[in-house]
Amino acid sequence: MKALVQRVYSAVLKVENQLISEINEGLVCYLGVGKGDSEKELKWLARKVAGLRIFPDENGKMNLSAVDTGSEILVVSQFTLFGDIRNGFRPSFIAAEEPDIAENMYESFCEELEAHKVKKVARGVFGADMRIEQVNQGPVTIMIDSAVRNL
Repeated sequence: MKALVQRVYSAVLKVENQLISEINEGLVCYLGVGKGDSEKELKWLARKVAGLRIFPDENGKMNLSAVDTGSEILVVSQFTLFGDIRNGFRPSFIAAEEPDIAENMYESFCEELEAHKVKKVARGVFGADMRIEQVNQGPVTIMIDSAVRNL
């Protein structure tokens, strides 16, 4: 599994011009599920995202997590994180998980964030063409890949 996490002042997600989700200060987490990803990777990644210390403390150092600050997280399914361009310019997505399995993993990931006491876990619409407006803070952008974890 892969997550591209961005710290934001706010984010709004729409589908066909209809408001689906919005968050105040927090994180936008673009989540990609790869072939063979399991509950082990899911739990590891959710723990990392919930505990990611990228919010400033009283001294301005990135030392607090979304849980510590009561921040919100918008999770957006993003199979394109598994785009492979090693053999040309058109990405191949064969490493991305099949949609039905990936959707279940996406939902489970959101539930796992909630279990870690994230104040609010907002969702996108799996497989939809989404419009996401976000106001980045910092900017702070972190890529987390369960394939390179130390378990």
